[in-house]
Amino acid sequence: MLSPHKAGLLQAYLGSLPSNLAVRLAKAVEVDRLTDGALLPHELILEGLRPILSRGQRDRTPTPLRLFCRPFEDMLTSAPRGVKQKGRIARSSIMPVWNWVTEELIPKASDAYISELKSLLVSFRADEARARAAAFWTDAAAAMREAFEIEGGRKKVERMFKDEFIAADAYEMALLLAGGAEILRLQETLPSPVQAFTPELIAAARAIYDRLVATVPDAAPYVVVVTMNRLARPWEALRLAVLISRKSGDTLIASTDMGMAGDLLFADLEALSHAIRSARHPRFDAEALVEDVASFAELSSGIVKELELRRDGRWGQSLLKDRAEIGEVMNGFMRRAPKEIANAFPTKKHVKTMDSEKVERALRYATLIAGCRPFAAAASFAASLKDAQDEIVGGLRNINDDLLWQLRAVEEARRQIVQDQFALATELTSILCGDAEAEVLRRRGRAARPAAA
Repeated sequence: MLSPHKAGLLQAYLGSLPSNLAVRLAKAVEVDRLTDGALLPHELILEGLRPILSRGQRDRTPTPLRLFCRPFEDMLTSAPRGVKQKGRIARSSIMPVWNWVTEELIPKASDAYISELKSLLVSFRADEARARAAAFWTDAAAAMREAFEIEGGRKKVERMFKDEFIAADAYEMALLLAGGAEILRLQETLPSPVQAFTPELIAAARAIYDRLVATVPDAAPYVVVVTMNRLARPWEALRLAVLISRKSGDTLIASTDMGMAGDLLFADLEALSHAIRSARHPRFDAEALVEDVASFAELSSGIVKELELRRDGRWGQSLLKDRAEIGEVMNGFMRRAPKEIANAFPTKKHVKTMDSEKVERALRYATLIAGCRPFAAAASFAASLKDAQDEIVGGLRNINDDLLWQLRAVEEARRQIVQDQFALATELTSILCGDAEAEVLRRRGRAARPAAA
């Protein structure tokens, strides 16, 4: 048993490992755990490696629990939630549901599954392990659905979990487990991330949907959700929804079971809108704000491309509202930007140094303007961004000319102060006007310094 101090040192070291070493170590630890090894602190090591493993690494060692989650893994999320979204399952619900299935619903079948699967995995019989897991999905789904469908079953499950969200997650898990074989085929057809949702892939996903309609109809709508989460451009899954529902208008699709994927996409838009609206002057993260604006613009434009949105439709009204609110917030940032950038340069000649906080603020505003240029139109603040940029660039060029003159004429005692201001002006020019114009400014600055010397 490691002391808390040594455990902390171990996890800090593990968190600094290169990705390839972290993956190899995780596989070795998980295999040791499958063979009931008792020497290594498995959970401690995997906890230390988790930040690295969570960066998109999918090549993980199969385990009984991991294979149990396979049919619904594309719907798992770690995001905090205030409501239960249909089509999203919290990772925190996995262990309560797993314990419910293995300890209460089907303990004997679970023990046999875990024992047999460990034997298959350590002997590298992956195909047999997957087939065994598929059989267990059927048993688990039947037991879970029976628990929900008996009289008063859902209330009993909610009381047992002491959380209605976990109970709702468990119900969706049961649906996906029941259709696990077809969901597995869908995952194999769409190895994530799919760069282009071609007509051939759409047809293959539609065929899987049709088979689920005939076998587990309640699970069929999740085909679009699973597809959405495996595409590089998630909104393209709406093509499948349009094909299945034979409707292209947002109002008509939203009223069918194909509306689940659209609801999730619009929930993502709302989350991005909330993040943008939460940004506040003066201490905002410019790069994070640009990323949120870019994501909102890309997602909203993609949805508009795939669907016929109506202004009086639920989704259409939601998009108009989000765009208006984002535009209002970003217009405020754009109006403030010229003043904040100008304030970074002292106007009084006796000032000795620049204010570091004002400098940092000016750089953040410049980064925000430059980063948002490609996305401002889709987020309804293109006009204010152009006005801010024109004012800032005009003022910055005047500042550059003044600083070049000062570099030639300034007295020795203030030369370093002017050089620091010139360095800031050059960095702002690079951000807002490009490297080519900044390089011309640097050459002019180098030419001015020898004259002053």
